[in-house]
Amino acid sequence: MTMSPSAEPVSPKTNGLDPNDAFNKMWRGSKDGSIRLKPMPKFEDPYAEREWIKAHLAAVFRYWGKMGYADGNAGHITVRDSVLPGYYWMNPINVHYSSMTTSKLVLVDPNGRPSPYGAQLPINNAGFFIHSAIHEARPDIKAAAHCHSVHGKAWSVFGKPIEISTQDACVFYDNHSVYDNFGGVVLATEEGKKIARALGPKNKTCILQNHGLLTLGNTVDEAAHLFTALDKQCHVMLLTAAASSSGLKPNVIGKEEAEYSAKFLQEPEITYSNFQPEFDLLVEETNGAFLK
Repeated sequence: MTMSPSAEPVSPKTNGLDPNDAFNKMWRGSKDGSIRLKPMPKFEDPYAEREWIKAHLAAVFRYWGKMGYADGNAGHITVRDSVLPGYYWMNPINVHYSSMTTSKLVLVDPNGRPSPYGAQLPINNAGFFIHSAIHEARPDIKAAAHCHSVHGKAWSVFGKPIEISTQDACVFYDNHSVYDNFGGVVLATEEGKKIARALGPKNKTCILQNHGLLTLGNTVDEAAHLFTALDKQCHVMLLTAAASSSGLKPNVIGKEEAEYSAKFLQEPEITYSNFQPEFDLLVEETNGAFLK
C-alpha cells in the first residue's frame, strides 16, 4: 500500500534536523525544510547578543505590565551580560514595567552598582541581594525573574508546592522548590543566599512563602514563560481548593506521565519558544517602542 506524503517516515538526517530532538517534535513544517519553526538564535558576536538580550528583557517587562504584575517598586529581572563577566542587566527601580525600553535598562557591575555601560539609574536593593546570590550559586542559568503577582502571592501564604494537576503544570515536575520562610523585606545578603539554597542546584522555579514567585532560565524568555505558567498554576490551585470544599476530589497527574511530559516541556528551547508569540505581539502592538 502506498503511504500518503504526510505519512512517510522522516529520516533522522532529513534537512539536517534531528526528529528525536524535543524542539523538532513540537512543530511540523514542509518536507523540504523550507517551512519550519524558528529556533533559538546562536551568536558569535557577544555585542550582537547583548542587544538581543536587552530587547527581550525590555519585552518581558512590557508583557509583565500587560499581565498586571506591576506593584510599585517591587519586582525585578536580571540577565547575565554576554560581554562583561560578572555583570548583568536589570530594570531600574521606580520605572513602570509598561514603559520599559532597552535604553532604560541598567548594566549592574559585580559590586551591585550601575555601570557606565547602561542607563544611569538606581536599582532595587532587594533585587540586588536576591539576584546576586542566585547568579553566584547558579552559574548554569542566565536569567532570574521575581515579582509579586496576585495568584502567586495568594498561594505563597500556604508555604506549599503546587500540584502537578494539569498538563501545563508538568513543566514544574522535579523542577520546583518552596522557600518556606519569610524573613521580611530582603535588605541583606544572607536572605538572598537562603533563597538560592532553597532553589537547589537544578530547580528553575520557587515559591517564596508570604512573598511571591521566582523563576530562572537559560534565557529571559524561559524565565518569563515559567513565571507566567507558575502564576497560572497557582491560580488553578486556588480554584481547585475552592472547588474541593464542595466535595470534589482533584486528580493529580501520575509520576510516569508527569515525568514523560516534563522531559519535553522543560527543554530550554521549548520554554524559550513559548514566549515568542508574546514578543512578536508586543512588537506589533507598540510598533517596536520598547526597542528604543
